[in-house]
Amino acid sequence: MEPNDHYTPHHTRIADLSDDDKPREKALRHGIRSLSDTELIAILLGGGIQGKSVIELSREVYDACGKSLSDMAQMSIRSMCTRFQGIGPAKAITIAAALELGGRRKDIKSDVKPQIKCAVDAYEDIRNHVENLPTEEFWVMLLSRSNRVIARECISRGGTAATVVEPKLVFKRAIEHLASSIILVHNHPSGNLNPSPQDDALTRKLKDAGSLMDINVIDHLIIIPNGGYYSYADNGRL
Repeated sequence: MEPNDHYTPHHTRIADLSDDDKPREKALRHGIRSLSDTELIAILLGGGIQGKSVIELSREVYDACGKSLSDMAQMSIRSMCTRFQGIGPAKAITIAAALELGGRRKDIKSDVKPQIKCAVDAYEDIRNHVENLPTEEFWVMLLSRSNRVIARECISRGGTAATVVEPKLVFKRAIEHLASSIILVHNHPSGNLNPSPQDDALTRKLKDAGSLMDINVIDHLIIIPNGGYYSYADNGRL
């Protein structure tokens, strides 16, 4: 570059793009599935900021999350607002809502209640509820006599390292739904698959309480972000 040359950063504006490259126009012409992840995020954001188009802003968000929608789903609304200039609460909530709907959609596979035959079945059925949460939650899967899922209930929500579980609430839900057996589920946002001594103690406590009420605790799953679980049953600990 010559000394007298001045370099001005180039920012692509949506108005400068061809119709086929504009996210909304592209969706209308070719269908929503033709859009890339960054283009879908751009539609959710709605607009960019001075000096940065919505396309560039969406790419910045996507790249910062390692090009992973799962990692993006883990980001809190507050964190998204503070981390990215041009994203306020309204835009952050819009993105969070879209990702939550996508996660819930995966659960709607058919009108037939899924049957749980092993830990993998339970993990695949419940993972989208807890897998990418930033804080710890404790859930219970309520099963019929034929091990079909009657309901999935969140019992408690806590911090990044623990949540308090009331056994009375667990079995209140089970009795209300006339469940024959239950599967305990909680997540470790830290990614640590190993059960803690507190996890072990709670599992024993709920297993013993269930035996008294003829409601069998058949497994306890610990689920971590982006795939992976620990099963007490698979490890011979129930």
